[in-house]
Amino acid sequence: QVRLVESGGGSVQAGGSLRLSCAASRYTDSTTYMAWFRQAPGKEREGVAAIDTYLGSTSYADSVKGRFTVSQDNAKTTLLLQMSSLTPEDTAVYYCAAQTNGNRYYSPRLSPSPYNVWGQGTQVTVSS
Repeated sequence: QVRLVESGGGSVQAGGSLRLSCAASRYTDSTTYMAWFRQAPGKEREGVAAIDTYLGSTSYADSVKGRFTVSQDNAKTTLLLQMSSLTPEDTAVYYCAAQTNGNRYYSPRLSPSPYNVWGQGTQVTVSS
């Protein structure tokens, strides 16, 4: 089973930037999508950005378009999330997720259900 470990979270002032990393324990041919989710206190987990590991196509939540960029390394074992122009509304625990069952969709999904492997999360706090 693939394991995911996030890093890079922390505290930053509004307008600042952070880069999150997610290291996968190994590469698998059946990992078709990887994504970042976040969950703020009292709120549901929401999809932030997702990437097709084969095609490189991406999907973003409207709330982060133009501010966040998701990418992967050439080995497809590290998922990155570059976050800029952060606001206090971006404060949440950020989770990395992977879909490893080989299923494919029209585009990378931002709903939690297709993803079967999850990391432990990393806290991002943005102060005003």
